[in-house]
Amino acid sequence: MDIFSQGNTMPLWCLLVLLALPDPTVSTNPGVKVQITQQGLEYGRQIGIAYLQEKLKSISIPDISGSEKVSPIGKVEYRLSGMRITDLGLPQSSLGLVPGTGISLSIGNAFINLHGDWHVKYLKFIKDSGSFDLAVSGLTIKATISVGRDETGRPTISSNGCTASVGGVRVKFHGGASWLYNLFTSFIEKQLRRSLEQKICPLVHDGISDLNPQLKTLNVLAKVDKYAEIEYSMVTPPSISNFLIELSLKGEFYNIGQHQEPPFSAPPFSLPPQTSSMLYIGLSSFMANSAGFVYNRAGALSLYITDDMVPSSSPIRLNTKTFGVFIPEISKRFPDMMMKLLLKTSTQPNVTFEPNNVTLQATGTLTAYAILANTTLEPLFILNMDASVSGNFYISGLKLVGSLQLNGFDMSLGTSYVGEFQVKPLHNIFMLVMKLAVIPKVNEYLQQGFPLPAIGRMNLINSKLQVHKSALFASLLQDYMLIGTDVHFTK
Repeated sequence: MDIFSQGNTMPLWCLLVLLALPDPTVSTNPGVKVQITQQGLEYGRQIGIAYLQEKLKSISIPDISGSEKVSPIGKVEYRLSGMRITDLGLPQSSLGLVPGTGISLSIGNAFINLHGDWHVKYLKFIKDSGSFDLAVSGLTIKATISVGRDETGRPTISSNGCTASVGGVRVKFHGGASWLYNLFTSFIEKQLRRSLEQKICPLVHDGISDLNPQLKTLNVLAKVDKYAEIEYSMVTPPSISNFLIELSLKGEFYNIGQHQEPPFSAPPFSLPPQTSSMLYIGLSSFMANSAGFVYNRAGALSLYITDDMVPSSSPIRLNTKTFGVFIPEISKRFPDMMMKLLLKTSTQPNVTFEPNNVTLQATGTLTAYAILANTTLEPLFILNMDASVSGNFYISGLKLVGSLQLNGFDMSLGTSYVGEFQVKPLHNIFMLVMKLAVIPKVNEYLQQGFPLPAIGRMNLINSKLQVHKSALFASLLQDYMLIGTDVHFTK
């Protein structure tokens, strides 16, 4: 097994996923932090208002019937039916943060126009009918949204409160005896006002609840490959200020189906307030080191190196003739044979973040084999190796993608089956092998990328990545990658 082999391969409410409340007893430090800025909330407001407007257009007004005494003819029975919305607008809206609580939504100066039919009966046998148009103005809606967490660690949302009030209602009747219906227009307007006010908030409640299935698309457990998955569940309640929302995610790699904790824990981790982008994602070095623990535990950090992995233009070949120049015993005992190298980590790699640089230190062994005529492998020697590589990372789609460059390595002889020899003369050969065969294979894997936390049909645009190291306390440094990005939801 090795991870380096060929082929390893919404609307406003969606943004509210970032507010999901976890079990308050959990005290685990996060490996990932996310901030939603005012720009992100504004984008959410625009999409959310468009969605809510479509939802409100589905208002179904039931028939209204009753009776009213109209002088001088007495009791008039009436019925309004077939009412449907012909136009609706939400020209003024705002989205606000309630520190420590949640989100407030306010809509003002909205309007609704309806068309329907009217029927009246008076003097016991006289009937009349026609149509009417209703204009509702000054409609105000105020709602508060709370968030929760289901048993899978995914968010749920609900409306915690809603009020709706109608500023003005004007009815214009068409057809029939206008002298009659104009006498009780004010009464009809009052009935329609009450009916609308009673209908709007349930629709707001439903509009919020209906989107919970979309929130279930949050990749709380994101599969990376056949070895690993990343957990993005919430570990602490969200921090809500007047200007941004910050949430903490577990951000830890695990072996698939085997969630064993590493022998180290995530240190305290914080992000400075940001404003330029809609969304900020901070990935701590703990997340990267948990990946090293997982892959090393799975035995996946190993690679067989064969001659066909070295470019044909290279003067260095993986055979006993090349190595026999430095270790004569090899060419003497195994003349004209091809060789194979096994590079394997002995402990988990250690990743550190420096300003605009990612460094990985790896300790392992390199075992050289001669390939005998019957294809069996004969061990020649084992070298202990300490290598240092630097990484460059960027965002592609919803993934973190990277590539490595070799800084250098040290070698020492561990075991020799061909007598004693000097390791230093082999340094240039192995440096070339690492650059021409190992690093390209690692980069081939890294180009597949690692999934970032995402929901629904979310896309990241205008993404920028920086690497930081800063002092959280005088004696504690924190290092992290910071992704600043805008967000776009597709339909």
